[in-house]
This record gives sequence, C-alpha cells and structure tokens, in this order.
Amino acid sequence: MNLLAAYTYLQVLDFLTTLAFLLSGVQEGNPVVRGAMVLLGAPWLGLASVKVVALGLGFVCWRGGRFRLLMFANLFFACLVAWNLVALIAGLSR
Repeated sequence: MNLLAAYTYLQVLDFLTTLAFLLSGVQEGNPVVRGAMVLLGAPWLGLASVKVVALGLGFVCWRGGRFRLLMFANLFFACLVAWNLVALIAGLSR
C-alpha cells in the first residue's frame, strides 16, 4: 500500500507544481496533457482529468502486483516534481 500512497502523493505534487507553472505563464510540455487542457476548455480541468487517469493506472498496477513498475513510476515522478520545484524557484529568483 505504501507504493500506491507514494504514487498518489506524487501525482498530487505534480498536479500542484504544474498548476504553479501554468499560473506563472509557462506552457505545458506534455502534448497529451496540453490536448486535454484544450479539449476540456480549462487548463486545471484537463490536468485533473489526466491525473485521474494516472491514478487509475497506478491502482491497476498495484492491484495487479506490478510493484516494480509502480516503483519506477514513483522514481520518475519524484524526479519530475523535484525538477519542477527547482525550475519554479529559479524562475522566481529572476
């Protein structure tokens, strides 16, 4: 359960850091997320919908015993959130 909890927490952190980027005028880099934002007409709604799908995939991995895959996803999103925070701090320091 810890892997799933960490995955969920990292998805929330990615959502929040991405919102901070959007509010500061930075465009979304992921074409899937960008498409969802355009399709749904509101950036936060497109981002939230992608995150709901991501959480579903995380749950499927957890239920299916794909713990190694979930561990690698956690590592990826931990690095992504750290990068987002560094980029935000660097942008604010200018």
